[in-house]
Amino acid sequence: MPIVVATPGRLIDLIQKKHIKLDDIEITVLDEADQMADMGFLPDVKRILDLTKPGGQRMLFSATLDKDVDSLVKKYLKNPVTHSLANEKSTAGNMTHHVLILEQAHKDLITSQIAARKGKSIFFVRTKHGADKLTKRMNEAGVAVGALHGGKTQAQRSRVLEAFKSGHTNALVATDVAARGIHVDDVSLVVHVDAPENHKDYLHRAGRTARAGAVGTVVTLATHKQRKGVHGLAARAGVKLNESTVRPLDATLVKVTGAAEPSGIPIVTAQAAKGDSSGRSGGYRGSRSKGGGKKKKSRPRPHERRKRPR
Repeated sequence: MPIVVATPGRLIDLIQKKHIKLDDIEITVLDEADQMADMGFLPDVKRILDLTKPGGQRMLFSATLDKDVDSLVKKYLKNPVTHSLANEKSTAGNMTHHVLILEQAHKDLITSQIAARKGKSIFFVRTKHGADKLTKRMNEAGVAVGALHGGKTQAQRSRVLEAFKSGHTNALVATDVAARGIHVDDVSLVVHVDAPENHKDYLHRAGRTARAGAVGTVVTLATHKQRKGVHGLAARAGVKLNESTVRPLDATLVKVTGAAEPSGIPIVTAQAAKGDSSGRSGGYRGSRSKGGGKKKKSRPRPHERRKRPR
């Protein structure tokens, strides 16, 4: 049986170019329905579903069944059977949630101290640039950490995840691309370095810890100005936060997160080492080509030789 796996936009593009028809599709699976709704893909999804067999089997996977997703269920699924697995809310009893109030000037140092703890930790930020920037700072502080975001190739993302799973790195800096569908055993701490945009993202991020009956801690870093907004976000997620004010490596920070002093010895990543090596070899070759050695005199060709007077 032929199987097509596609994003909504790309599939519609193929349909418009008449490269594919959906008339004979017997089974349609819609994954991450709530995420598609949040990203504005519902019109495309509905258009695709309208082109499939009315009597075909349809399956919908979603972390939440809010208003938009529920409209898909009512319109396109006939007498649906619901299968519910343990989700982020159902594991809330295994999690402790904290908001740590800090000075903005201390945020980089405190984040590196948390990353230096024993045990696996995931640090969430909002942007790809923010993920790369935080990863660089942590590596410079002596903490081995990898970055995971949508700007990485699949091969790069696989290498970063494998290093994290195997324990070569104990910290992972990620955007929300890692908040869904990625399971890594024994993640005991999730840190919102940047607060999520909405309560659903909070739950998806938090769900990377306390999995399969394990316990975990979820921490949000916030300044005094951000405090009220973070509490409101947590309330919408059905979570009550334990609030503490912390300074670098103080007793409360250590108690809540297990923070430790980073080694201070910079971690040189393979990519950085490769860049330095190529830079040195390039410079070396450049110095030779600019007259570093003596030039050999070339002998004149026969037709260029001047006749000596007799």
